[in-house]
Amino acid sequence: KKVVFIIVDGIADDMLDKSETPNLNRIKKDGAMLKAYVGGEKGGYSETPTISAVGYNSLLTGTWVNKHNVYDNDIKAPNYNYPTVFRLFRNQFPNKKMAVFSTWEDNRTKLIGESLDATGKIKMDFAFDGLEKDTSRFPHDNQAKYIRKIDSLVAGKAASYIRENAPDISWVYLEFSDDMGHRHGDGDILYEAISFEDRLIGQIYDSVKEREAKYGEDWLFVVTTDHGRTANNGKGHGGQSDRERSTWIAINKPNINTYAKNNRVAITDILPTMTDFLNLKVPAEIQYEIDGVDLLKKITAYHLKATLSSDNILNVTWETTDSSNEAAEIYITYTNNFKNGGKDSYQLLGKVNLSSGKFASKLKTANSNIYKIVLKTKAGFLNTWIRK
Repeated sequence: KKVVFIIVDGIADDMLDKSETPNLNRIKKDGAMLKAYVGGEKGGYSETPTISAVGYNSLLTGTWVNKHNVYDNDIKAPNYNYPTVFRLFRNQFPNKKMAVFSTWEDNRTKLIGESLDATGKIKMDFAFDGLEKDTSRFPHDNQAKYIRKIDSLVAGKAASYIRENAPDISWVYLEFSDDMGHRHGDGDILYEAISFEDRLIGQIYDSVKEREAKYGEDWLFVVTTDHGRTANNGKGHGGQSDRERSTWIAINKPNINTYAKNNRVAITDILPTMTDFLNLKVPAEIQYEIDGVDLLKKITAYHLKATLSSDNILNVTWETTDSSNEAAEIYITYTNNFKNGGKDSYQLLGKVNLSSGKFASKLKTANSNIYKIVLKTKAGFLNTWIRK
């Protein structure tokens, strides 16, 4: 089993209908095109800026910004205690191969955190990036034609390297569409840029299809974007408007679950989808922190929420995908030691029938600044926080 995930920058979901995207349509025909969102819980503790690097890291770690701590493109202080999919993969499969193909070098050096002590000095097996720093070969022009050229080279290298070497997990990042959005906003120039990126995606997908046909490999192929665009003209992003939050996920597997079919899914759902597909055994203390759920395997609960009343009654709710009478467990901790590399001690609050969709409990502790609640089901874990 092998994975390729592609982030193509700054394409709101409504823009796909206005652009020629035969390759995304081909992936959709093989699997599904899902409506998705970025930005965390609007107005809540996990609200996340709809900015590029912020979105990339939400995909890489399966968490919102309140955990991964990348608030803008400066990437000043990522919290590496929330591991990327690459670190999870490397820890279990030290001899398997990882690759990154990117029009922005910071994706490897800052987000993945290659060679840093805080990431265990993780090292990619192959990297093709940094071309944007070669101003003699790619002189920077006002219309970002150099980025278009770099995107072509990045996608071409990804396609050829995957065809010849088949790394076990690969990340491809393409930028040009976002540059055209910032410069021109809604209109034919941006839509043509999206079609251009679609052609590049098609090159990479061709390589994957060729590998599957020749070698019988099983590839998960996921394409998404990092944010939408402002509603008035499409030139900006960063806020919490519906259009800035509204994104999409193309996936080549047709067996998406009931949750994915019936909900606008989250960018944080991509990490657990990849780890489950790759049979990664993610440690429980990390699973407690992941904000997404698998889009493929059967899940019975999602959208966990909690409130605390003035008389210290904790009310927990969730939604279910069916009328399952599955028994589940609710845990709580009053610390956030995980944030600093420590461990949180979770206490069992009670057992519930998932079909009830709710749970209430009188808490003994009333003076905590944070309450981290976990719902344990057969399919995995959901988490939510209450912060004072």
